[in-house]
Amino acid sequence: MPTDTTATTTPYTTLFRTPEFTPLFLSSAAHVAAQTLAGLALGTHVYERTGSPLLSALSMFGPSLAQALGATFLLSGADRLRPRTTLTTLSGSFAVTTALLALPLPLPVVFGLLLLQGLVSALGGGVRWGLLNEILPPGAYLPGRALFNMANGPTQIAGYATAGLLLTLLTPPQVLLLAALLYAASATFTRTSLTDRPPRTTGRPTPAETWRTNAELWQDRPRRLTYLGLWIPNGLIVGCESLFVAHDPGAAGTLFACAALGMLAGDVTVGRVLKPAARQRAATPLLLLLAAPYAVFAFSPPLPVTATATALASIGFGASLAQQERLMNLTPPQLAGHALGLHSSGMITLQGLAAAAAGTLAQLTTPARAMTAMAAASVAVTLALHLADKGRRIRR
Repeated sequence: MPTDTTATTTPYTTLFRTPEFTPLFLSSAAHVAAQTLAGLALGTHVYERTGSPLLSALSMFGPSLAQALGATFLLSGADRLRPRTTLTTLSGSFAVTTALLALPLPLPVVFGLLLLQGLVSALGGGVRWGLLNEILPPGAYLPGRALFNMANGPTQIAGYATAGLLLTLLTPPQVLLLAALLYAASATFTRTSLTDRPPRTTGRPTPAETWRTNAELWQDRPRRLTYLGLWIPNGLIVGCESLFVAHDPGAAGTLFACAALGMLAGDVTVGRVLKPAARQRAATPLLLLLAAPYAVFAFSPPLPVTATATALASIGFGASLAQQERLMNLTPPQLAGHALGLHSSGMITLQGLAAAAAGTLAQLTTPARAMTAMAAASVAVTLALHLADKGRRIRR
């Protein structure tokens, strides 16, 4: 598999000197901050109303399930729509729906709005990461994406800490309104700061074109194994995270912040420290690290232990950078946006499914036992995919 050593040598200052990188970076950070505030506020609000781990988990991660519909019908737009217009519209729609979620709505209406958010956000990953791949010079996508991920870590740490603090001072609906304002700020900055670039490829975005390109990307076995590795182990561990509120409502913000801190450490290590060959070798060990520390939750240890385990485990999220690098090496440039959108939509869909599964297990047992079971499943899937890929290489 070809690799590009530029990925480990491109200075971050060069990235910020690249036209349009900084506006895309800042608008994305505002969007992530808004998601962080809204997610914890809504999860807490639903848990207070229902006392249900399942509904709380679904309120935070359930919109991800709608990504499957978006990936099936809308994803061809990732390369066929104007990036600035699409990203502005997405953040604007999140601002409106999040403001509506702050109203005293019946739960079916709440989940209907969340479903709408998940559906329209299916385009977000493909458009954003396809645009990033387009504006950066050859070989710079990995450090560029790593920098986005590294920024997401501190943003989420600050966001969850801020959300936890705000929830002691304000009501969840008030925090949701603040998140809506952040979404609106992201939409405004995107509209005023990014260049109105044309679509990357021609043609109308139709369901038929989405299905055709999905099939083309999926039929290649190495690419298919890469997608499964990006989606399933990651999703199962997000299922664990979806139970933080039910496991310990008062410590959920701390656990989410520790997870974001570990993710930051993993992204720095993979994006800046490891050489290309080492990154590929590290992918499977990192995925195993992503799951193994969650075994401590089975013993109901105190918060310092669970917080440390969560931070250590989340270092393993750095595996996704190596996997994305492999995906780009296996994908034609004209399909980059669609391929990255399929990765994002599939990953987020699996996260929603895992949140639903984890919430159901927690309803039947306890949140701690459910988290342990999800982590064990992640280990099993990681090992199975590693053996499948190793077998493919031996046959070649």
